[in-house]
Amino acid sequence: MENERMEAVKWLHYHLKQPFSPECVVDAAYRDHIAVLEFVRTNSNFANNPKIYSEGRFYSNPEVLHIPAENFPFCTIDPNDAVVPLPDQRFNWLVNKYEPASVVPPVISITDIAGLVRGAAEGAGLGNAFLSHIQAVDAIYHMVRAFDSTEVTHVEGNVDPVRDMKIIQEELRLKDIERVIKEAAGVKKLAERGVGGKEKKVEYEALVHIQEWLEAGKDVSFGTWSAVEVEVLNTMQLLTAKPVAYLINVSKRDYLRKSNKYLPKIAEYIKERGGNEPVIPLSCEFELELLDLEAGGQLETYFKENPAHKSILNRVLKMGYSALSLIHFFTAGKDEVRGWTIRKGRLAPQAAGVIHTDFEKGFIMAEVQAFADLKELGSEEAVKKAGKLKQQGKKYEVQDGDIIFFKFNN
Repeated sequence: MENERMEAVKWLHYHLKQPFSPECVVDAAYRDHIAVLEFVRTNSNFANNPKIYSEGRFYSNPEVLHIPAENFPFCTIDPNDAVVPLPDQRFNWLVNKYEPASVVPPVISITDIAGLVRGAAEGAGLGNAFLSHIQAVDAIYHMVRAFDSTEVTHVEGNVDPVRDMKIIQEELRLKDIERVIKEAAGVKKLAERGVGGKEKKVEYEALVHIQEWLEAGKDVSFGTWSAVEVEVLNTMQLLTAKPVAYLINVSKRDYLRKSNKYLPKIAEYIKERGGNEPVIPLSCEFELELLDLEAGGQLETYFKENPAHKSILNRVLKMGYSALSLIHFFTAGKDEVRGWTIRKGRLAPQAAGVIHTDFEKGFIMAEVQAFADLKELGSEEAVKKAGKLKQQGKKYEVQDGDIIFFKFNN
């Protein structure tokens, strides 16, 4: 369990000494990829708002990522990657049962992306480059500072999580508007020349509607869209179309006493926004202390003396995984037990494609057993005998915890 906690720590930055905290996103291309995008405003010139690393990274082993941490703006530009296994007792059970030659747990790839600043949508602080790194993502973990400290200065002189959240969302929305306007202009020209027929005109009308929605100050994810508009949105991968989960970085004291003065305001803001995003309080300060205790071999003693003091990182991973509509299925046998991450609602051929594109192209069927059935009955043969080993076709929606064997044409 503590090894899992150590791995989870790798994806979390330590921001006790930093005015703002990171955003994390899950990459649609790999279906298991979280990026860390940081937006930091410092006590330097407000117009510049450079990114400052004042205390270093909150990784159990920063050298794994080779991420520089310096006290000057934009010391990182290119993304940095790591991989974090997802804690899952079902996977552990399968490994113990099959004792395979190869074990590959479900993972999330972590990418540290250099920071956004105010004005990023217009290119400020290399904003265009940094925004492009999150263009193809599924969802956003937005970590927000919600602690006071005399050691941490804020450019506006006070801590205001709601204001900070609004700045992030505004930059993402402005970037979306820019992209939609550009796309609409191109489609309009084609429609006026008669290229694409009626479909181009319908596409242009969809883009105009999306633009109007964004210009009204609303996120794409809150809209109700027609089938045509959904098709357009899926091709554009707009930033505000992505679901958001908020991680609220509070002080150690607030975390342990389960109370924070900013949380009601944050909850009110989220409600006013019209969304229903999950809010998960955590304390980077506390997690870092646990990490130090573990490094010194004192963690077990600490937990015995303080049984109510628990790390929340594994819970954050699991809750975020669920909030961002991610599930995983398993392939299991004597050769290998492996977990695969997909979006909820994906059909069997798409799940097969995660393993290999040839599996999706030549998909014939999927033999599926639920993990609960295998655990209860003890063997695949018993599951089959009970009539619970199902042969599923192209329309089958993969369920979390499914154990699948795919059949396909070469």
